[in-house]
Amino acid sequence: MATEVFATTERLVVRRFEPADVAAFAAYRSEPAVARYQVWSAPVPVADARHLVTEFATAAEQEPGWFQYAVEAGGVLVGDVAICRHDNGMQAELGFTLATAHQGRGYATEAVRSVLDRVFATGVRRVSAECDARNTASARLLERLGFQREGLRREHSWLKGEWTDDLLFGLLAREWRVS
Repeated sequence: MATEVFATTERLVVRRFEPADVAAFAAYRSEPAVARYQVWSAPVPVADARHLVTEFATAAEQEPGWFQYAVEAGGVLVGDVAICRHDNGMQAELGFTLATAHQGRGYATEAVRSVLDRVFATGVRRVSAECDARNTASARLLERLGFQREGLRREHSWLKGEWTDDLLFGLLAREWRVS
């Protein structure tokens, strides 16, 4: 059975997760630098990764809740982009993760852009995102894509034994420039 491809860019394939992704998914999600600002802790056991990848592989893309897109470069899983659709079908939240070895090449920007193109094409009116205020790389990526910084929640999240500040971002469909 062929893997469902959602988008292709010059360098990437954005597709549905498949069972063969378990090892690579567990590996990059286990990197301390990747997990630093995320809700999970490293390492991610292979059994946990298998469970998650199985859920991702069978999820319905257009349904309310989280949907995870696999991001592949040169035939290798390098990260993922997630969209959480609101029950009303008009709002969504964005998340993204990229393996350390593949950061700094524009892959995350390229992958997120392709997912946003897809999401806004379905009638979503607004996409929001938040990140740890110390995660300057993610904040810059969101700003590059046109997200507006909408707020700062001081000491809002208890994460890995400390209170962290959260930056809030939003992007409206009318502001999105489909590339």
